[in-house]
Amino acid sequence: MSRVAIAARPAQQADRVENKPAKVEAFVRLFNEMPVGNLVANLTTKVETLEVVGRTFPLTLNDAGDAPNCYICCPSSAYIDYAIDETRNFAAHALLRRVLQALIGACAPRVRASGLDHQVQVNNWLYSTNPMPLLDRQTVAALRAALVARFPDRAILFRSLNEIADPATIAALKAEGFRMLAARQIYIFADRSAAPAMTKNMKVDRKQLGATHFERVGDADFTEADYARAEALYNMLYLEKYTPLNPHYTARYIAEMHRRGIISLAGLRRPGGELVAVTGLFENGGTLTQPIVGYDTGLPLGEGLYRMVMAMGQDHATARGMFFNMSAGAAGFKRRRGAIAAIEYNAVYAGHLPRRRRMAIRAMETVLALVGIPLLRRFEL
Repeated sequence: MSRVAIAARPAQQADRVENKPAKVEAFVRLFNEMPVGNLVANLTTKVETLEVVGRTFPLTLNDAGDAPNCYICCPSSAYIDYAIDETRNFAAHALLRRVLQALIGACAPRVRASGLDHQVQVNNWLYSTNPMPLLDRQTVAALRAALVARFPDRAILFRSLNEIADPATIAALKAEGFRMLAARQIYIFADRSAAPAMTKNMKVDRKQLGATHFERVGDADFTEADYARAEALYNMLYLEKYTPLNPHYTARYIAEMHRRGIISLAGLRRPGGELVAVTGLFENGGTLTQPIVGYDTGLPLGEGLYRMVMAMGQDHATARGMFFNMSAGAAGFKRRRGAIAAIEYNAVYAGHLPRRRRMAIRAMETVLALVGIPLLRRFEL
C-alpha cells in the first residue's frame, strides 16, 4: 500500500476531532487520586485538565530534575538515555556503535540547554504513543495562547505525531510556530477498510489464533489476579527483554485504567489457569494503540503469543475503521503484516522562551532532520 493511496483515502473526520471529555476526566481523576509512582513506577509528573475552545485535553507538567522520570514526560531521557540504550542494536557493528554513542554524547549538552524537560505537554495520556485528535490552526493558536499565558517559562509539547495519521495537525502546528523534532520510526497499519488486504503472515497469525490451545480472554473476563499477571507479562517483554527505561506500568495502573473505561483488555490464558499473553488497547483520534503488550517470554516462540496479541489489535482496529499504530521496533514483523513506516515527531513551541533555549531547540530540529531521520530510516529504529 503506497503513501499516495493512503493520503488520497477520505479520512473519517467524525472520530478525529475530539477527545471524549468523560475519558479525559476519568484519566485526570485517577492520577490525582493516587500517587503517580503507584501507577507508573518510574514516572514523576503532575496531571491536569486543559479546556480550550470547547475542547478537553489531559495535560502534564514536568520540571528538569524530577526523578524518577520516564521519557514519556522527559525529552532528555528520550533523546539521550534511551538513544544511547538503543545503540545496543548495533552490537555487531562496534565502530558504528561507538560513533553513534559519541554523537549522542556530543548532542547531550544541546538537549539539556533546550530546557525541554521543563515542559507542559498537551494530550499526554502517559503512553509511549499518544494518538492525537485532529487540530486545526485556530485550535492550535488558542492552545498556544492559553498555555503561554499560563506557563510563560515552560516549553509546550505535543508527542506522537506522524504524517500518515496527522498531516493536517502537523501543518497547523508548523503554521503556528511549532518545531518538529524527529523522535523515532513507527509502523502504522493504515488500511481502514472493512476488509483489508491480508498478507500471508496475517493469515498465518489468524489461523494460529483460531487453533491455539490457550483460551481467549475478553475485556469483561479480567480478574484481580489477571491484573497482577498482566504487569508481570508486560515487564518480561518491555522492561526485561528490551529496556528498563520503558514506562513501568503497575498492576494498579492496569486495573484502574481498565475499570475506568480508559483502556480495554484482551489476552490468552492456560485453560482454567493464568494469563500467558495480554494486550491493552487505547482508542483516540481515529487511531488505536497497544500501550500494554506482554507475554510469557519463557514459552517457546512457536506458541506465537506475540503474533496473536498483535493480530487481536489489528482486528480490533479494522472492526472500528481506525488506524493501527503499531509503535516502534520489530520492523520486519510489522511490515510483513501490512504496516507502513513513518517518522514520529514531537512538536515543540518555544517562541516565548529565552533565546538560548530557542536556539538549542532549533539546533536539535536541524540535527535530527539531517542525521537522525536518515539513521532511523536506514536502521529501522
